[in-house]
Order: sequence, then C-alpha cells, then structure tokens
Amino acid sequence: MASQTQGIQQLLAAEKRAAEKVSEARKRKAKRLKQAKEEAQDEVEKYRQERERQFKEFEAKHMGTREGVANKIEAETKVKIEEMNTMVQQQQEAVIKDILNLVYDIKPELHINYRLS
Repeated sequence: MASQTQGIQQLLAAEKRAAEKVSEARKRKAKRLKQAKEEAQDEVEKYRQERERQFKEFEAKHMGTREGVANKIEAETKVKIEEMNTMVQQQQEAVIKDILNLVYDIKPELHINYRLS
C-alpha cells in the first residue's frame, strides 16, 4: 500500500511539474506574441512615416508649397478682378444708356389677358 501511495505521490508531483511547464510555455508564448505585435506596430509606423515623407516630397515637387499655391491663387484672383473692373468700366456707359432707354421709351399697350366687353 505504501508503494501505491508513493507512486500516486510521484504521479501527482509529475502532473504538477507538467502543469507548471505548460503554464510557463503559455506565458512565454503570450510574451512573444506581445513582442511581435509591438514590432509589427513599429514597422507599420515606420512605413507610414516613410510614405508620408515621400508624399510631401512629391507634393512639394509637383505643386509647390501651400504658401506658394495660396500666393499663386491670390495673384490669379487679383488679375481676374482687374479684368472684370476693366470690363465694367468699358461697358458701363452702354448698359446705363440701354437701361435708361428702356425706362424712358414707354410704349403703352393693352395686356394680352385684357378683354374688351
């Protein structure tokens, strides 16, 4: 009976050591997964930063800086406004005359819906 008890004790001790080893293995696996995830996130962040840098270089090369684009748009707008003001000055007299002619040259007519009784 004592040998059976001793055998059972050995089996329980072996089972306990096996459970500890499995637990340690799970902890190592979780640690490795966490480390791999962090490394992947770092790699993704580096890739994103590199692509952002490439995009800014491309944008600067093909479009110029934002200030440059804003200055260009502002200059074009000023030119267009000056052209419009010139056109207004050129056409102002003719338009005023046309409006005054329409106001002063009244032609009384009966409305088409008016019926004579």
